[in-house]
Amino acid sequence: MPATAGNPDGPIVVGYDGSEPSELAVRWAAGYAAATNRKLKVIHAWVWPVFTKNLGPVKGISGSGLRHAAEATLAEGLDLARSVSAELGAVLDIDGVIEPGLPSQVLRPAAEGASVLAIGHRGMGRLLGQLVGSACLDLAVHAPCPLMVVRYPGRPGQPIAAGIDEKPRNQAVVADAARMAAVLNVPLQLIHVAGEHGHAAHGRHAPLHGKELLDLAVEQARGLAPDVPVEGILLEKHPVSKELLAAAAQADVLVLGAHHREGHPGSTVSSALERALCNVLITR
Repeated sequence: MPATAGNPDGPIVVGYDGSEPSELAVRWAAGYAAATNRKLKVIHAWVWPVFTKNLGPVKGISGSGLRHAAEATLAEGLDLARSVSAELGAVLDIDGVIEPGLPSQVLRPAAEGASVLAIGHRGMGRLLGQLVGSACLDLAVHAPCPLMVVRYPGRPGQPIAAGIDEKPRNQAVVADAARMAAVLNVPLQLIHVAGEHGHAAHGRHAPLHGKELLDLAVEQARGLAPDVPVEGILLEKHPVSKELLAAAAQADVLVLGAHHREGHPGSTVSSALERALCNVLITR
């Protein structure tokens, strides 16, 4: 398959903070690590050193203190990953790391050389919820590998969907979606919401639109993953994000590409992070 950002043979990295969304992220990451035979790295971003120096135990109270709480949180995440591995009958190489800092500051370098970085879409409590919510947007733009934002439990057997457009990132979207569909042994749906191109350029180097664009993407996906059933879905209603999210509502994962405009992932990715009814993979 063509090269995409990240290392397809690298580890699966997942952020864990003890919240229910991060539990879903660890479950997804452990399952995908088992399916791909990859190492799993559980990362706990320890935010409290950013806000206070009182990290040690309370005098006279054993097992207290913010440092101990961080160690307990990481241990919990590792135990969860091992439990999922055992349920699947897999033997995973699982490692855990605590790093001080805000989630995006910790997870970006931790994901260097990874094949996928998985996070939950919200954190624990009001403060961490806001921090992890902002981390989603930051990592959607700046993560060094594909970013899986886990919103729901996995839907085994349901297709992988991918949003196809005219942007140069389109080939990476097709490649990552085809790779994931092949690994999970599920169908692939390529969805394109056609726009109006009344003044589009003509000639050999003009960008493809509509059915031609979708047909080319389907051809590419079938070449990358010959054993995967591939369906092209052409939509013409707008707005794009609404139609795309509705078409992918029953998918297991929706694969999108980020725009990288002035530090923002783009309106479609932002809408998906907030409203998608499935998990979202943001490719580079």
